[in-house]
Amino acid sequence: MRKSIPILAAVLISASAMHVQAQEGTVSGAAGGAVTGAIVGGPIGAAVGGVAGAALGTVLAPPTPEVQSYVVQQQVPSIAIQEPIVVGQPLPPTVQLYEIPQAQGYTYTVVNNQRVIVDPQTRTVIQVVQ
Repeated sequence: MRKSIPILAAVLISASAMHVQAQEGTVSGAAGGAVTGAIVGGPIGAAVGGVAGAALGTVLAPPTPEVQSYVVQQQVPSIAIQEPIVVGQPLPPTVQLYEIPQAQGYTYTVVNNQRVIVDPQTRTVIQVVQ
């Protein structure tokens, strides 16, 4: 009985963190990961889960509609690569990335005729723009 109260509290905190995850990205990802890690692995699990959640929250934070619109309007050549385009996976270093002037945290490119928004630091695909 005593263990169920902290677990219930952790679940409630996790649920509230997930509610704001779309807006807060890294912050709520870290909170949700820490809570889940604490439930599974105690204090060490909380630390590991917080780091993993922060990374996942950053990857999943969607670009604004203005950024997506900018990427759709640009005319750049498509680069053909063998690897599939996967959200959360990096693009090869041979793929040229283009800056988005109004959004310093994003770059974009066109790969295999797909417009993608990319994290400029890690080259990780954040979103495929339809």
